[in-house]
Amino acid sequence: MTGTLKLIDNRAATQNTTKYVTICINMDAVVESWRGSLFSFEWLTPRGEVMASDKMRDVEREKFQSVQFSYKESLPLERPILGIGVMDNIEIGSRRDVLLTLYSLGVKTLDVHVPKSNIEDFKDFVC
Repeated sequence: MTGTLKLIDNRAATQNTTKYVTICINMDAVVESWRGSLFSFEWLTPRGEVMASDKMRDVEREKFQSVQFSYKESLPLERPILGIGVMDNIEIGSRRDVLLTLYSLGVKTLDVHVPKSNIEDFKDFVC
């Protein structure tokens, strides 16, 4: 699937610009860490791969297909917001559909928003 990746700032981050910073993350490292999330089963197989869309719940499949369409048509997508969970793993606070769909399409790096207070926790995930 070809397209041009166009990212726009997440609405939540633009409402509080002093709280967030944008960084480039390594998608392989982030998805591997996110496997430890309680919510990863909605998108990932037990092997850590984004599941086939026909295996997703209807709501998740619709989001997946919408992001695929937007990417293919070079429409803007909101940057995900990442944080650190209670188990010290990555959590995707907003737009997990964008991050995981792009990952499934082979995107290896992505600009995301993270809380400024957690910037040091992301040093192992930065491009």
